[in-house]
Amino acid sequence: MEENKKTIINRLEAVKRHSGKSCSQIAEQTGLTNVYVAQLLRRQAQLNPDTAPKLRAALPELPEDLIQEMMRPPMRSYDPNLIQEPCVYRLNEAVMHFGESIKEIINEEFGDGIMSAIDFYCSVDKVKGVDGKDRVVVTFDGKYLPYTEQISNYFGRNWDVITAMNSSREVRAYGFKTKASLKLLNQDVDTATALNKDMGPPGGFVKLLGYGFFR
Repeated sequence: MEENKKTIINRLEAVKRHSGKSCSQIAEQTGLTNVYVAQLLRRQAQLNPDTAPKLRAALPELPEDLIQEMMRPPMRSYDPNLIQEPCVYRLNEAVMHFGESIKEIINEEFGDGIMSAIDFYCSVDKVKGVDGKDRVVVTFDGKYLPYTEQISNYFGRNWDVITAMNSSREVRAYGFKTKASLKLLNQDVDTATALNKDMGPPGGFVKLLGYGFFR
């Protein structure tokens, strides 16, 4: 899978190089940020179908199979050795060095929370400083996400109890009423659909419609 991703990235980068356009120029034609364009071409972001025609117009040599691949959810990842690259290292150093101060100001201005890196915009701009020299402006624009107070009765409030049998073992799950079908531990039960299950505290842990339930 990883080798396939590298091959796709190489093809995408080849199309960009052949076009002679920069990420910023492609961004202007597509209405995206320049960093998001770079993320798309590195398969670190998903191409929106509504944006695909604009990207195709900006990069006419982009083949249909790559367009279709870019519209699939990507396997977001990075090479751990990337930190050795001087530019990346310096960016990481800047965030680490200023991190506590940035957190303090976020807490002062917003409260106890974080900046989202999903509902997030990033761009790199070139400006002239007061001394006339080139300067790099990196913008992180993320939604504020407050921490949630974990109330003790959250899991038991106004929920129905269902019982399912799995390998002669009783399983109890708590969930909202629904007419859909629930697959709980590979058993069909008349309620919702279990997205997945994984082992948690003693007895295991079941995830139902994004909520967690002990069994």
